Amino acid sequence: MHKLVLALLIVSAAFSVYLATNRGYIDAAASEAASPDAQRLADAFEHRQSDLQVRGSGVVIRMLSDDVEGSRHQRFIVEMSSGQTLLIAHNIDLAPRIDGLRVGDQIEFFGEYEWNAKGGVVHWTHHDPAGRHTGGWLRHQGKTYQ
Repeated sequence: MHKLVLALLIVSAAFSVYLATNRGYIDAAASEAASPDAQRLADAFEHRQSDLQVRGSGVVIRMLSDDVEGSRHQRFIVEMSSGQTLLIAHNIDLAPRIDGLRVGDQIEFFGEYEWNAKGGVVHWTHHDPAGRHTGGWLRHQGKTYQ
């Protein structure tokens, strides 16, 4: 009997640790699935819409080289829970680079969506120094980059 109680306590503790360490990923995935913007992004892709301010989250599936022509942009591909992929183009002349970003990392974004055949691009993930455009941001491991 004592061995059974001990085994149940160990399993319960392990499960609690799992939930504590994965809560951010689980909560982000659940909120994205329920998010109106997740559906809005799917609709924008289906209807080839652009110039939409959107918020969402996903997992980094590919790191790309920086775009260094004109304003410099940190670039990476994110896959949302729906399977839709997005190129994130983050202006590192106006906002800090996300150092340490890796494939498999969870990322949240707020920026402007532009349609393309591969799922779309999200840019304007930074503040607008002129104050004419809605400011965007990226969030990685609890830190906001804007």
